[in-house]
Amino acid sequence: MTITKVDEGGVLKLSLEGRLDTGTASQLEDELGISLADHKELELDFSQLTYLSSAGLRVLLASQKKMNERKGTMVVENVNDTIMEVFEITGFTDILTIK
Repeated sequence: MTITKVDEGGVLKLSLEGRLDTGTASQLEDELGISLADHKELELDFSQLTYLSSAGLRVLLASQKKMNERKGTMVVENVNDTIMEVFEITGFTDILTIK
């Protein structure tokens, strides 16, 4: 998985490309652990994400919890139909802000 990071006026924007699975979830977790320290707004662009496993869901849930604790916002954007179905089946549509 490739992560592209942009800081736009205090908003951390991460674009994910490839698969967010057991092998790559720690990569996103590490990036968020470092980058979220200085941000209260997080945008995740999933336009190039092709697969999402339960390990990826765990990282997203932990990130949402951190943002909630900090009174910040987290938005997931450009979700394809396959990943949206995963969000719907798991109930993540009720937890995440998805645009």
